[in-house]
Amino acid sequence: MSFMNTDVLRKKYPAFFYKGYEYKRKGGNLLISFSFDVPTLNKVEGPPGIQFRSTVVIRNVAQKDIDRVGEPALNNLVFHLGLMEIPSYWKATCSPNIIIEAGYLDKKQIQWWKNLILNGMGEYFYKNKINFTKPNFLTITSKPSPKLTKLRFPKFKVANLGNLSLKRVLVPVGGGKDAIVTLELLKKGKQHVIPFLLNPKREQEKILKVAGLKNPVTVTRIIDPKLLELNRKGYLNGHTPFSAYLAFLSVLYASLFNTKYIALSNERSSNEGNVRYLGKTINHQYSKSFDFEKKFRSYVKRYLSKDIEYFSFLRPLYELQIARIFAKYPKYFSAFLSCNEAHKTTSGTKKPTGKWCGKCAKCLFVWLALYPFVSEKQIISIFKKNLSLDKTLIPLLEELTGKRKFKPFECIGTTKESKIVLSLCLQKQKGELPYNSMLSSWNSAHALPPRFSRLLSRAKIGGK
Repeated sequence: MSFMNTDVLRKKYPAFFYKGYEYKRKGGNLLISFSFDVPTLNKVEGPPGIQFRSTVVIRNVAQKDIDRVGEPALNNLVFHLGLMEIPSYWKATCSPNIIIEAGYLDKKQIQWWKNLILNGMGEYFYKNKINFTKPNFLTITSKPSPKLTKLRFPKFKVANLGNLSLKRVLVPVGGGKDAIVTLELLKKGKQHVIPFLLNPKREQEKILKVAGLKNPVTVTRIIDPKLLELNRKGYLNGHTPFSAYLAFLSVLYASLFNTKYIALSNERSSNEGNVRYLGKTINHQYSKSFDFEKKFRSYVKRYLSKDIEYFSFLRPLYELQIARIFAKYPKYFSAFLSCNEAHKTTSGTKKPTGKWCGKCAKCLFVWLALYPFVSEKQIISIFKKNLSLDKTLIPLLEELTGKRKFKPFECIGTTKESKIVLSLCLQKQKGELPYNSMLSSWNSAHALPPRFSRLLSRAKIGGK
């Protein structure tokens, strides 16, 4: 829990600098590092400031991959991944100025990044009681260093990758049901699926084993331990737009490995916010939303690569519909895990359990969404207990269904969905066939290329 005063931190650390980045190929891998500097005012007593250094390792990168992209374009892609690292470190001090010395941003880019931070960090602002609506709350300035201008040019080059493979589809895989549905439907459609894992966990590896997919591509992201140390000291902490980070990382990877399509597993439900704060809608899932997806796709075409197609394969569907499809694949029931509590640690002392906690809003929603479509024995085998009998979950149920006017900060369905899911559960308990028109709905606000839209509609979800 953060306990330092935000105003004090912003005065003590008035500027956050993105100083630079480096990359090199070593041992068959591409090693990337980013450097950030958060100096203090001269008149402030204490340490001179904070320096962060983060690292990313992309495995199995050949020199020919680097040569095909070209150094100017690769510089641009790596520079942008560094921009996406900023929120994870900037959040510690919430500095009023972000100064980009590692590369060039035009006015439209600066506005794009400012919008991403203000929208993607909404939960962080809400929980830390930060008034992000103040005039001049955040200023982003592009001031490329003279050294960078001399060596690399102030404006970076958009990648021109030519004829990328139309059959290869990069699929980021988490531990939940959504990515599993994407994998299975794309496999059924005879697509060449390339599983993409960031900091692989046991459940991800189990999912790929069940799916029969070998040789996943893996990336390791190493957070500077200094950030965790500051967290323990009470510096500001909170949720960052992780899916946006994954978006930039996947475009870098797709550029290196001749892959045109990046298929995310974000769904229609993520478009709904959680709570109103200072007149703004706070959405825990902003970087999974269609609003972000549209803006990111436009940004990619203009500033990163004209050839790559980034889209969310499950965008036309609600979480409830995805759960019904997932229920057809019981072979994954013992493998998938999307409970965030399962991976939490407490200042390095509490070890992750690696199990469904059965106490959080995510567990409760997944239980409710699956319950109408699987047997009671199957669902209890997943959670190791019957959540329907746990009366302590009633307050969470009231939050999910809108009775408490606060939707939990989790990746869950909409409030309307939760109400319908509860109704379907009651229908099943009465021995009725669970059905609601939501199960056959199709959202036309999506960016699926035609062939992928056809693949999804063939999943017998009711058509368009």
